[in-house]
Amino acid sequence: MPLDRTRPAKLSLIVYAGAFDKVHYALATAAAAIATNTPVTLFFTMDAIACLARGPDGAPGWHTVLAGDGRPGAVVDGEFAQRGVGTFEELLSACIELGATFMVCDMGLRAKDIARAALRDDIAFVEGGLVTFLNDARADGAMLFI
Repeated sequence: MPLDRTRPAKLSLIVYAGAFDKVHYALATAAAAIATNTPVTLFFTMDAIACLARGPDGAPGWHTVLAGDGRPGAVVDGEFAQRGVGTFEELLSACIELGATFMVCDMGLRAKDIARAALRDDIAFVEGGLVTFLNDARADGAMLFI
């Protein structure tokens, strides 16, 4: 049977895992989808929300979020930059500039005791929960859980 090469009409990503490298890859996936004219919604919840918060010193939260190997995101991101891999900020900026929808889960904010005011102010967040996210998804789209 031949493969169906029909592309999804939309990509909806649930970004749940708080590991730096997983959130980085979610942003890379979203940027690639948008670059190929596929609309994207990124739904940040639970531990992943910390990557979009500001740290106590005002630095991006992802700087101190650990990668899967236990190293801080800022260290891994610096290595990515040296190797010509898109950095966290480059991928995030691309997603913002190309029109990705960013949702932040109100349940996740409460569960992790993160105030909405602690999130970055350079991202226009749509607040809501799973119902909001699912209403945004399309029947002919794809959904990923990272």
